[in-house]
Amino acid sequence: MNGKNKQILEGSRAIAQTIKNIGPAVISAYPITPQTHIVEDLAKFKADGEGGYEFIRAESEFAAASIILGASATGVRVYSATCSQGILLMAEVIYNIAGMRLPIVMTCANRAISAPINIWNDQQDIMAVKEAGWILLFAENNQEAISQHIMAYKIAEKTKLPVMINIDGFILTHTYEPVIIPEAKDIKNYLGKYEPQSGAFLDPADPITLGAFATPAYYMEIREELHNDLKASQDIINKEYENYNKIFKIEENALTPKTSADNGLIEYYGPKKAKILLIAMGSVIGTIKETVDEINGVKSSLAPLVKKSWRESVGVLKIKAYRPFPTEELLKYINQAKCVAVIDKAISLGHMGPLASDIKAVAQSPSLSFGVHGSRPKIQSFIVGLGGRDITKEIIKKIIREVKREGDKIKFIGN
Repeated sequence: MNGKNKQILEGSRAIAQTIKNIGPAVISAYPITPQTHIVEDLAKFKADGEGGYEFIRAESEFAAASIILGASATGVRVYSATCSQGILLMAEVIYNIAGMRLPIVMTCANRAISAPINIWNDQQDIMAVKEAGWILLFAENNQEAISQHIMAYKIAEKTKLPVMINIDGFILTHTYEPVIIPEAKDIKNYLGKYEPQSGAFLDPADPITLGAFATPAYYMEIREELHNDLKASQDIINKEYENYNKIFKIEENALTPKTSADNGLIEYYGPKKAKILLIAMGSVIGTIKETVDEINGVKSSLAPLVKKSWRESVGVLKIKAYRPFPTEELLKYINQAKCVAVIDKAISLGHMGPLASDIKAVAQSPSLSFGVHGSRPKIQSFIVGLGGRDITKEIIKKIIREVKREGDKIKFIGN
Protein backbone atom coordinates (compact mmCIF):
# COMPACT_ATOMS: atom_id res chain seq x y z
CA MET A 1 0.00 0.00 0.00
CA ASN A 2 2.07 2.92 -1.21
CA GLY A 3 1.36 6.55 -2.02
CA LYS A 4 -0.17 5.62 -5.40
CA ASN A 5 -3.21 4.24 -3.54
CA LYS A 6 -3.74 7.42 -1.55
CA GLN A 7 -6.88 9.53 -2.02
CA ILE A 8 -8.14 12.69 -0.36
CA LEU A 9 -11.66 11.86 0.78
CA GLU A 10 -14.29 12.98 3.21
CA GLY A 11 -14.33 10.59 6.17
CA SER A 12 -17.89 9.44 5.48
CA ARG A 13 -17.04 8.74 1.84
CA ALA A 14 -13.96 6.77 2.87
CA ILE A 15 -16.00 4.60 5.21
CA ALA A 16 -18.72 4.09 2.59
CA GLN A 17 -16.13 3.00 0.01
CA THR A 18 -14.59 0.65 2.57
CA ILE A 19 -17.96 -0.97 3.29
CA LYS A 20 -18.65 -1.27 -0.45
CA ASN A 21 -15.31 -3.04 -0.87
CA ILE A 22 -16.07 -5.35 2.06
CA GLY A 23 -19.33 -6.27 0.33
CA PRO A 24 -21.84 -7.19 3.05
CA ALA A 25 -25.03 -8.86 1.84
CA VAL A 26 -27.46 -6.46 3.52
CA ILE A 27 -27.20 -2.80 4.52
CA SER A 28 -30.02 -1.00 6.29
CA ALA A 29 -30.00 2.43 7.85
CA TYR A 30 -31.97 5.57 8.57
CA PRO A 31 -30.25 8.93 7.96
CA ILE A 32 -29.27 11.08 10.93
CA THR A 33 -26.69 13.87 11.08
CA PRO A 34 -23.68 13.47 11.04
CA GLN A 35 -23.94 9.82 9.94
CA THR A 36 -26.04 10.62 6.86
CA HIS A 37 -23.26 10.92 4.26
CA ILE A 38 -22.13 7.34 4.92
CA VAL A 39 -25.48 5.76 4.08
CA GLU A 40 -26.22 8.29 1.30
CA ASP A 41 -23.03 7.19 -0.45
CA LEU A 42 -23.85 3.51 0.08
CA ALA A 43 -27.35 4.08 -1.36
CA LYS A 44 -25.86 5.86 -4.38
CA PHE A 45 -23.32 3.06 -4.96
CA LYS A 46 -26.26 0.65 -5.03
CA ALA A 47 -28.33 2.87 -7.35
CA ASP A 48 -25.38 3.23 -9.72
CA GLY A 49 -24.87 -0.52 -9.88
CA GLU A 50 -21.59 -0.43 -7.94
CA GLY A 51 -22.85 -2.15 -4.78
CA GLY A 52 -23.61 -5.86 -4.76
CA TYR A 53 -25.53 -5.63 -1.49
CA GLU A 54 -29.22 -5.30 -0.71
CA PHE A 55 -29.83 -1.75 0.52
CA ILE A 56 -32.95 -1.31 2.66
CA ARG A 57 -33.97 2.20 3.63
CA ALA A 58 -35.79 1.77 6.93
CA GLU A 59 -38.47 4.02 8.41
CA SER A 60 -36.54 4.47 11.67
CA GLU A 61 -33.31 3.51 13.41
CA PHE A 62 -35.19 0.88 15.40
CA ALA A 63 -36.34 -0.68 12.13
CA ALA A 64 -32.85 -0.48 10.59
CA ALA A 65 -31.33 -2.29 13.56
CA SER A 66 -34.10 -4.89 13.45
CA ILE A 67 -33.53 -5.48 9.73
CA ILE A 68 -29.80 -6.14 10.11
CA LEU A 69 -30.51 -8.34 13.16
CA GLY A 70 -32.85 -10.46 11.07
CA ALA A 71 -30.49 -10.57 8.10
CA SER A 72 -27.50 -11.51 10.27
CA ALA A 73 -29.56 -14.27 11.86
CA THR A 74 -29.82 -15.90 8.42
CA GLY A 75 -26.03 -16.19 8.25
CA VAL A 76 -24.85 -13.27 6.08
CA ARG A 77 -22.68 -10.20 6.61
CA VAL A 78 -24.56 -6.98 7.34
CA TYR A 79 -23.89 -3.31 8.11
CA SER A 80 -25.57 -0.22 9.50
CA ALA A 81 -24.64 3.21 10.85
CA THR A 82 -26.24 5.64 13.27
CA CYS A 83 -25.60 8.11 16.10
CA SER A 84 -27.15 10.19 18.88
CA GLN A 85 -30.95 9.92 19.15
CA GLY A 86 -30.77 7.19 16.52
CA ILE A 87 -28.70 4.87 18.69
CA LEU A 88 -31.02 5.57 21.61
CA LEU A 89 -33.98 4.46 19.47
CA MET A 90 -31.96 1.35 18.54
CA ALA A 91 -31.06 0.57 22.16
CA GLU A 92 -33.41 -2.40 22.64
CA VAL A 93 -32.16 -4.03 19.45
CA ILE A 94 -28.53 -3.20 20.28
CA TYR A 95 -28.85 -5.31 23.43
CA ASN A 96 -30.64 -8.10 21.55
CA ILE A 97 -27.92 -8.28 18.88
CA ALA A 98 -25.23 -8.88 21.51
CA GLY A 99 -27.37 -11.31 23.48
CA MET A 100 -28.08 -13.32 20.32
CA ARG A 101 -24.32 -13.39 19.54
CA LEU A 102 -24.72 -11.95 16.05
CA PRO A 103 -21.47 -10.74 14.37
CA ILE A 104 -22.88 -7.40 13.20
CA VAL A 105 -20.67 -4.41 12.34
CA MET A 106 -21.97 -0.88 12.75
CA THR A 107 -20.63 2.68 12.73
CA CYS A 108 -21.53 5.29 15.32
CA ALA A 109 -20.74 8.83 14.14
CA ASN A 110 -20.62 10.16 17.67
CA ARG A 111 -22.86 13.12 18.41
CA ALA A 112 -24.37 14.84 21.47
CA ILE A 113 -27.80 13.76 22.69
CA SER A 114 -30.83 15.86 23.61
CA ALA A 115 -32.06 17.85 25.41
CA PRO A 116 -31.16 20.57 24.51
CA ILE A 117 -30.97 19.68 20.82
CA ASN A 118 -27.40 19.61 19.53
CA ILE A 119 -26.06 18.04 16.34
CA TRP A 120 -22.34 18.43 17.08
CA ASN A 121 -19.81 15.98 18.36
CA ASP A 122 -19.22 14.43 21.72
CA GLN A 123 -19.33 10.79 22.85
CA GLN A 124 -22.40 10.76 25.10
CA ASP A 125 -24.40 8.66 22.61
CA ILE A 126 -22.23 5.55 22.72
CA MET A 127 -21.92 5.81 26.50
CA ALA A 128 -25.69 5.29 26.75
CA VAL A 129 -25.31 1.74 25.37
CA LYS A 130 -21.76 0.88 26.41
CA GLU A 131 -22.90 -2.02 28.60
CA ALA A 132 -24.85 -3.81 25.85
CA GLY A 133 -22.14 -6.40 25.16
CA TRP A 134 -20.60 -5.00 21.95
CA ILE A 135 -16.93 -4.62 21.17
CA LEU A 136 -16.47 -0.84 21.04
CA LEU A 137 -13.60 0.58 18.97
CA PHE A 138 -12.63 4.28 18.70
CA ALA A 139 -10.76 5.84 15.77
CA GLU A 140 -8.33 8.74 16.05
CA ASN A 141 -8.39 9.52 12.32
CA ASN A 142 -10.06 8.36 9.14
CA GLN A 143 -7.30 5.95 8.15
CA GLU A 144 -7.64 4.19 11.47
CA ALA A 145 -11.43 4.11 10.99
CA ILE A 146 -10.98 2.36 7.63
CA SER A 147 -8.72 -0.26 9.18
CA GLN A 148 -11.03 -0.82 12.14
CA HIS A 149 -14.06 -1.38 9.89
CA ILE A 150 -12.25 -4.08 7.92
CA MET A 151 -10.84 -5.79 11.00
CA ALA A 152 -14.24 -5.56 12.70
CA TYR A 153 -15.76 -8.22 10.44
CA LYS A 154 -12.97 -10.70 11.17
CA ILE A 155 -13.12 -9.95 14.91
CA ALA A 156 -16.93 -10.19 15.03
CA GLU A 157 -17.00 -13.50 13.18
CA LYS A 158 -14.25 -15.04 15.30
CA THR A 159 -15.78 -13.96 18.61
CA LYS A 160 -19.49 -14.17 17.64
CA LEU A 161 -19.81 -10.67 19.05
CA PRO A 162 -21.00 -7.45 17.39
CA VAL A 163 -18.52 -4.62 16.82
CA MET A 164 -19.22 -0.89 16.73
CA ILE A 165 -16.65 1.56 15.35
CA ASN A 166 -16.91 5.04 16.86
CA ILE A 167 -15.84 8.01 14.78
CA ASP A 168 -16.26 11.59 15.96
CA GLY A 169 -19.08 13.27 14.07
CA PHE A 170 -18.11 16.14 11.73
CA ILE A 171 -14.53 16.12 13.07
CA LEU A 172 -13.91 12.90 11.14
CA THR A 173 -17.08 12.22 9.14
CA HIS A 174 -17.01 15.58 7.34
CA THR A 175 -13.24 16.16 7.24
CA TYR A 176 -11.14 15.50 4.14
CA GLU A 177 -7.94 13.58 4.83
CA PRO A 178 -5.48 11.57 2.73
CA VAL A 179 -6.42 7.89 3.11
CA ILE A 180 -5.64 4.54 1.57
CA ILE A 181 -8.61 2.22 1.03
CA PRO A 182 -7.64 -1.41 0.39
CA GLU A 183 -9.05 -2.88 -2.81
CA ALA A 184 -12.04 -5.21 -2.66
CA LYS A 185 -10.06 -8.27 -3.75
CA ASP A 186 -7.47 -7.70 -1.01
CA ILE A 187 -10.17 -7.24 1.63
CA LYS A 188 -11.92 -10.42 0.48
CA ASN A 189 -8.63 -12.33 0.70
CA TYR A 190 -8.16 -11.07 4.25
CA LEU A 191 -11.71 -11.68 5.46
CA GLY A 192 -12.39 -14.88 3.54
CA LYS A 193 -15.85 -16.17 2.84
CA TYR A 194 -18.26 -15.89 5.75
CA GLU A 195 -19.40 -19.39 6.69
CA PRO A 196 -21.20 -19.35 10.05
CA GLN A 197 -21.21 -22.56 12.03
CA SER A 198 -24.24 -24.80 11.86
CA GLY A 199 -26.57 -23.95 14.72
CA ALA A 200 -25.48 -20.30 14.82
CA PHE A 201 -27.98 -19.06 12.23
CA LEU A 202 -31.56 -19.71 11.14
CA ASP A 203 -31.92 -22.55 8.65
CA PRO A 204 -35.22 -24.30 7.87
CA ALA A 205 -33.27 -27.52 7.31
CA ASP A 206 -31.72 -27.31 10.78
CA PRO A 207 -34.18 -25.40 13.04
CA ILE A 208 -32.80 -23.53 16.04
CA THR A 209 -33.99 -20.84 18.44
CA LEU A 210 -32.19 -17.51 18.76
CA GLY A 211 -32.90 -15.20 21.70
CA ALA A 212 -34.90 -17.82 23.60
CA PHE A 213 -36.82 -17.20 26.83
CA ALA A 214 -34.42 -17.68 29.76
CA THR A 215 -35.68 -18.39 33.27
CA PRO A 216 -33.72 -17.38 36.40
CA ALA A 217 -32.14 -20.85 36.37
CA TYR A 218 -30.26 -20.04 33.16
CA TYR A 219 -30.16 -16.28 32.54
CA MET A 220 -27.19 -15.50 34.79
CA GLU A 221 -24.98 -18.16 33.24
CA ILE A 222 -25.83 -16.94 29.74
CA ARG A 223 -24.85 -13.37 30.67
CA GLU A 224 -21.70 -14.63 32.37
CA GLU A 225 -20.71 -16.45 29.19
CA LEU A 226 -21.23 -13.24 27.17
CA HIS A 227 -19.11 -11.32 29.69
CA ASN A 228 -16.31 -13.90 29.64
CA ASP A 229 -16.25 -14.06 25.85
CA LEU A 230 -16.17 -10.26 25.61
CA LYS A 231 -13.18 -10.16 27.98
CA ALA A 232 -11.47 -12.96 26.05
CA SER A 233 -11.90 -11.07 22.77
CA GLN A 234 -8.90 -8.88 23.69
CA ASP A 235 -6.50 -11.55 22.45
CA ILE A 236 -8.36 -11.83 19.14
CA ILE A 237 -8.45 -8.04 18.70
CA ASN A 238 -4.69 -7.85 19.19
CA LYS A 239 -4.02 -10.81 16.92
CA GLU A 240 -6.15 -9.41 14.11
CA TYR A 241 -4.46 -6.02 14.49
CA GLU A 242 -1.10 -7.70 13.92
CA ASN A 243 -2.38 -9.79 11.01
CA TYR A 244 -4.05 -6.84 9.33
CA ASN A 245 -0.99 -4.60 9.53
CA LYS A 246 1.29 -7.36 8.22
CA ILE A 247 -0.93 -7.77 5.18
CA PHE A 248 -1.84 -4.17 4.37
CA LYS A 249 1.11 -2.27 5.83
CA ILE A 250 -0.77 1.03 6.09
CA GLU A 251 0.71 3.65 8.38
CA GLU A 252 -2.28 5.25 10.08
CA ASN A 253 -0.66 8.40 11.38
CA ALA A 254 2.41 9.21 9.33
CA LEU A 255 2.48 12.85 10.46
CA THR A 256 3.60 12.02 14.01
CA PRO A 257 6.58 10.07 15.33
CA LYS A 258 6.22 6.35 15.90
CA THR A 259 4.71 5.31 19.21
CA SER A 260 6.47 3.19 21.79
CA ALA A 261 3.52 0.81 22.20
CA ASP A 262 0.78 0.04 19.70
CA ASN A 263 -1.71 -2.82 19.47
CA GLY A 264 -5.40 -3.35 18.83
CA LEU A 265 -6.41 -2.18 22.30
CA ILE A 266 -4.23 0.81 23.15
CA GLU A 267 -1.46 3.05 21.87
CA TYR A 268 1.11 4.81 24.06
CA TYR A 269 2.82 7.96 22.84
CA GLY A 270 5.56 9.75 24.76
CA PRO A 271 8.55 9.13 27.01
CA LYS A 272 9.00 5.73 28.64
CA LYS A 273 8.16 6.86 32.17
CA ALA A 274 5.94 9.91 31.93
CA LYS A 275 5.10 11.59 35.22
CA ILE A 276 1.91 13.03 33.73
CA LEU A 277 -0.29 10.67 31.75
CA LEU A 278 -3.19 11.86 29.58
CA ILE A 279 -5.80 9.21 28.69
CA ALA A 280 -8.48 9.73 26.05
CA MET A 281 -10.31 8.21 23.04
CA GLY A 282 -11.10 9.34 19.51
CA SER A 283 -10.03 12.33 17.42
CA VAL A 284 -8.99 14.45 20.43
CA ILE A 285 -5.88 12.26 20.61
CA GLY A 286 -4.40 14.17 17.65
CA THR A 287 -4.66 17.49 19.49
CA ILE A 288 -3.25 15.93 22.65
CA LYS A 289 -0.26 14.49 20.77
CA GLU A 290 0.56 17.87 19.21
CA THR A 291 0.35 19.54 22.61
CA VAL A 292 2.56 16.92 24.23
CA ASP A 293 5.13 17.32 21.44
CA GLU A 294 5.36 21.04 22.28
CA ILE A 295 5.69 20.39 26.00
CA ASN A 296 8.18 17.55 25.79
CA GLY A 297 10.24 19.63 23.38
CA VAL A 298 10.00 22.62 25.76
CA LYS A 299 8.98 24.84 22.83
CA SER A 300 5.64 26.15 24.06
CA SER A 301 4.36 29.01 26.20
CA LEU A 302 3.67 26.40 28.85
CA ALA A 303 7.37 25.78 29.43
CA PRO A 304 7.82 28.42 32.17
CA LEU A 305 4.85 26.92 34.02
CA VAL A 306 6.33 23.43 34.10
CA LYS A 307 8.90 22.59 36.75
CA LYS A 308 12.24 21.63 35.29
CA SER A 309 11.96 18.12 36.75
CA TRP A 310 8.62 17.66 34.97
CA ARG A 311 9.80 18.59 31.49
CA GLU A 312 9.89 15.93 28.79
CA SER A 313 7.61 13.87 31.00
CA VAL A 314 4.09 13.92 29.55
CA GLY A 315 2.66 10.83 27.88
CA VAL A 316 -0.52 10.01 25.98
CA LEU A 317 -2.44 6.76 26.36
CA LYS A 318 -4.98 6.27 23.59
CA ILE A 319 -7.81 3.81 24.17
CA LYS A 320 -8.71 2.05 20.92
CA ALA A 321 -10.95 -0.64 22.45
CA TYR A 322 -13.20 0.71 25.19
CA ARG A 323 -15.07 -2.57 25.49
CA PRO A 324 -13.62 -5.00 26.31
CA PHE A 325 -11.89 -2.69 28.75
CA PRO A 326 -8.08 -3.14 28.46
CA THR A 327 -7.36 -3.29 32.18
CA GLU A 328 -3.97 -5.00 32.10
CA GLU A 329 -2.68 -2.79 29.29
CA LEU A 330 -3.72 0.32 31.22
CA LEU A 331 -2.09 -0.77 34.46
CA LYS A 332 1.32 -0.93 32.78
CA TYR A 333 1.23 2.81 32.13
CA ILE A 334 -0.83 4.13 35.04
CA ASN A 335 1.67 2.57 37.43
CA GLN A 336 4.48 4.67 35.91
CA ALA A 337 2.70 8.01 36.36
CA LYS A 338 2.46 10.49 39.20
CA CYS A 339 -0.67 12.21 37.85
CA VAL A 340 -3.26 10.84 35.43
CA ALA A 341 -5.69 13.14 33.61
CA VAL A 342 -8.59 11.24 32.06
CA ILE A 343 -10.13 13.33 29.28
CA ASP A 344 -13.76 12.46 28.50
CA LYS A 345 -16.01 13.84 25.77
CA ALA A 346 -18.96 12.53 27.76
CA ILE A 347 -20.39 12.87 31.24
CA SER A 348 -22.03 10.33 33.52
CA LEU A 349 -24.38 12.90 35.02
CA GLY A 350 -24.11 13.08 38.79
CA HIS A 351 -20.83 11.15 38.78
CA MET A 352 -17.87 11.86 36.46
CA GLY A 353 -16.58 11.05 32.99
CA PRO A 354 -17.38 7.41 32.05
CA LEU A 355 -13.81 6.65 31.02
CA ALA A 356 -12.51 8.28 34.20
CA SER A 357 -14.84 6.15 36.28
CA ASP A 358 -13.47 3.01 34.61
CA ILE A 359 -9.88 4.17 35.06
CA LYS A 360 -10.42 4.91 38.75
CA ALA A 361 -11.87 1.42 39.19
CA VAL A 362 -8.82 -0.08 37.48
CA ALA A 363 -6.55 1.91 39.80
CA GLN A 364 -7.99 0.03 42.78
CA SER A 365 -6.68 -3.23 41.38
CA PRO A 366 -4.33 -5.14 43.72
CA SER A 367 -1.98 -5.54 40.75
CA LEU A 368 -1.37 -1.77 40.74
CA SER A 369 1.64 -1.14 42.93
CA PHE A 370 2.35 2.09 44.74
CA GLY A 371 4.02 3.29 41.59
CA VAL A 372 7.49 4.42 40.67
CA HIS A 373 6.93 7.70 42.49
CA GLY A 374 6.28 6.15 45.91
CA SER A 375 2.48 6.43 45.95
CA ARG A 376 -0.56 5.54 43.94
CA PRO A 377 -1.05 7.94 41.03
CA LYS A 378 -3.53 10.77 41.36
CA ILE A 379 -6.33 10.24 38.83
CA GLN A 380 -8.59 13.15 37.89
CA SER A 381 -11.62 13.40 35.59
CA PHE A 382 -11.76 16.21 33.01
CA ILE A 383 -14.82 16.82 30.81
CA VAL A 384 -14.23 18.55 27.47
CA GLY A 385 -15.89 19.11 24.12
CA LEU A 386 -19.52 18.54 25.07
CA GLY A 387 -21.92 19.55 22.32
CA GLY A 388 -19.08 20.17 19.88
CA ARG A 389 -17.12 22.71 21.96
CA ASP A 390 -13.67 23.15 20.44
CA ILE A 391 -10.83 21.34 22.19
CA THR A 392 -7.69 23.39 21.68
CA LYS A 393 -4.08 22.89 22.66
CA GLU A 394 -4.60 25.58 25.31
CA ILE A 395 -7.31 23.44 26.90
CA ILE A 396 -4.95 20.44 27.00
CA LYS A 397 -2.24 22.61 28.56
CA LYS A 398 -4.72 23.82 31.17
CA ILE A 399 -5.58 20.21 32.01
CA ILE A 400 -1.89 19.43 32.48
CA ARG A 401 -1.58 22.35 34.89
CA GLU A 402 -4.75 21.42 36.76
CA VAL A 403 -3.92 17.74 37.25
CA LYS A 404 -0.75 18.65 39.17
CA ARG A 405 -2.64 20.72 41.71
CA GLU A 406 -4.11 19.46 44.98
CA GLY A 407 -7.49 17.74 44.84
CA ASP A 408 -9.15 15.49 42.31
CA LYS A 409 -12.57 17.05 41.84
CA ILE A 410 -14.15 16.51 38.41
CA LYS A 411 -13.58 19.55 36.20
CA PHE A 412 -15.32 20.82 33.07
CA ILE A 413 -12.70 22.56 30.91
CA GLY A 414 -14.31 24.68 28.20
CA ASN A 415 -11.74 27.36 27.34
